[in-house]
Amino acid sequence: MDKQLLRKDLVAKRENLSDKLTRIDLLTQAMRIWLMGKQDAVIGAYWPIKGEFDPLPALHRWKEDGELLGMPKPRRIGLPVVYKKDMTLQFHVWYPGCEMEEDAYNIPKPKDTDVITPTLLFVPCVGFAVSGAKAYRLGYGGGFYDRTLASLSPRPFTVGLAFDCARCDFEPQEHDMPLDVVLTENGAAV
Repeated sequence: MDKQLLRKDLVAKRENLSDKLTRIDLLTQAMRIWLMGKQDAVIGAYWPIKGEFDPLPALHRWKEDGELLGMPKPRRIGLPVVYKKDMTLQFHVWYPGCEMEEDAYNIPKPKDTDVITPTLLFVPCVGFAVSGAKAYRLGYGGGFYDRTLASLSPRPFTVGLAFDCARCDFEPQEHDMPLDVVLTENGAAV
């Protein structure tokens, strides 16, 4: 299977969804419900590109809910910053209105904020495959998330976010790190 062609087809499908706003609302709701009761105080996410689902509004609401509930630890959200030296990601604090700058790939990243280590990580999926009780993500092919997850100890709980139309068949490679769960507009896929 040609993964580059599969990526191209999946991104085009995602960018041209006729009912995308409905799917966004449903996935936001699924994400907020899934987060209820989670004890994590530091969550990593991503800045959406190429028609990806945007997790940041739901996460900002999660952060505000924690403040309203008087959680013992302040909730923090981190966005990835690419480190070209070892081709991994570190997560820097993000909040609405945070000063941003473009990274080496022209993706906005927080400027001059603290590095944090997420215990839960929302990961964008170009596509995803479910095999038994495991799910694997198809990303853009750079391997940043796989290398980062392989190097983190303890490894954060990983949640792939995608629209259900991104479900596909591909053979994971040896270096592909499985996701703990995938959330779509239809709920948990794994």
